Amino acid sequence: MPAIRTQMHSMKVAINECKIITSTATAIVEEEMQDLADCKMYYPLSENERNAFKTCDGKRVTPHRWAVYDFTRTIPCGRVTTYKDICVALGRGSPRSVGSALRNNPFAPFVPCHRIIASNLYIGGFFGEWGTGANARGGQKNTGLQCNRKMDMLAKEGVEFSADGYLADEALLWAGRC
Repeated sequence: MPAIRTQMHSMKVAINECKIITSTATAIVEEEMQDLADCKMYYPLSENERNAFKTCDGKRVTPHRWAVYDFTRTIPCGRVTTYKDICVALGRGSPRSVGSALRNNPFAPFVPCHRIIASNLYIGGFFGEWGTGANARGGQKNTGLQCNRKMDMLAKEGVEFSADGYLADEALLWAGRC
């Protein structure tokens, strides 16, 4: 799955397949999407590698979480899907189990968990926080900053949200299937 690496803070202009075109005050820059291998990110693919893999916390990844991560890697840049649609595509789990898997994603941003939103097309959660600003939930630690970060990441990919956190263009909703 491609990942985006940016060296400059800039404003998005357009996305064209595997290139992101951004503009700054002085120049237009084309950034090639980077493949997982190019980024030197280890992502176990074989059953043996997955059985041996442990997260930084020393925990094993469950088969359900591997399925969520594998599916999430297929979501194209500039598109989003929902927690529920992942459950439907996998044929198991619940939106909460998908959210839990993504909250504990040891492969971010190469497993692009930022591309998952709520079924009502709300920005949803990110790093355990849910919502932005006055709509933020998740306990006292929740400032809404993580979801704002998620919206910024998606904006760089061409996915915009309304001021109250809802997907602006439903045509960007991707419903891929396993």
